[in-house]
Amino acid sequence: MALERNVVGQTVAAERGALAERTEYQRPRQVGSLVENVLAHLALLLILFVVLFPVLWIISMALDPRNIERPTSLTLIPPGASLAAFNRILTEPLPNNVSFWTMFRNSLIVSLGTSAAVLVVAVTAAYSFARFRFPGRKWGLFAFIAVQMLPGVATLTSLFVLLNSIKIPGTNESVRTTLLGLGIAYVSGALPFAIWNLKGYIDTIPTDLEQAAMVDGAGPNRAFIDVILPLILPALAVTLLLGFMAGWTEFVLAWTFITDPSRITLTMGLYSMQGEYASQVPWSEFAAMSILITLPVVVVFFLLQRWFVAGLSVGSVKG
Repeated sequence: MALERNVVGQTVAAERGALAERTEYQRPRQVGSLVENVLAHLALLLILFVVLFPVLWIISMALDPRNIERPTSLTLIPPGASLAAFNRILTEPLPNNVSFWTMFRNSLIVSLGTSAAVLVVAVTAAYSFARFRFPGRKWGLFAFIAVQMLPGVATLTSLFVLLNSIKIPGTNESVRTTLLGLGIAYVSGALPFAIWNLKGYIDTIPTDLEQAAMVDGAGPNRAFIDVILPLILPALAVTLLLGFMAGWTEFVLAWTFITDPSRITLTMGLYSMQGEYASQVPWSEFAAMSILITLPVVVVFFLLQRWFVAGLSVGSVKG
């Protein structure tokens, strides 16, 4: 019995010693991990401040009724803060004698049309490039890359000439001066990236899923709709968001193509608020309209946000 007690005592002592050694070894690692976490959070807070600072400044300018030309300090709630600038933007005509809601309607039509057209064309084209082999496939992909290398303004002249030569039936007006022509120009610029983005996503999906669906009796179209589309919802959401942003925030093409004041977009209206000198710019209204232009993009992002994650869990291969 004495021998057994000695053995048990030695075992317990050894375990306690090993536990003490592990504790002493883990303590420096825990301290180092804590320091790393604190530094990482401080860095993230610094980045967050740098990113949000311009936004806070614009909000402060929109609430400031003084229309300060060159503000020297940031006051989140300026003296006499009010929503008068927002009220003037929403109820009074802008310097171009067009109401905010007319420009909002034009921008919404162009943006929704652009995003819908880009989504439909890009997903079918991307699926074709990802799943089928046909003559000119590699050259087509190379052409998309080449277009992406060019800045947007590089295609301005060619689009202007092309759309200006197309006349609307029954009138002498060219498509270039209409919202339809502007949407076509936006779609042509957004398609190359959308096709490449969706193709890369479809390439990661095993072809076994489509083959299994076809074995069960589904045709190619049904396999594409029921199998592929649910799995690429995150990429579709990104494509839809980028297509909407392309039509909502673009300015150069719109300013070049549109000549009818009743068809101008919000970005054109914001530009028209600039005067010849900085002192002539209504800074409070300018900041207020900038915020109003931003809000629809934020709303669309939050509406699509759940698809970024939800689409990842739709369908899978087990085993």
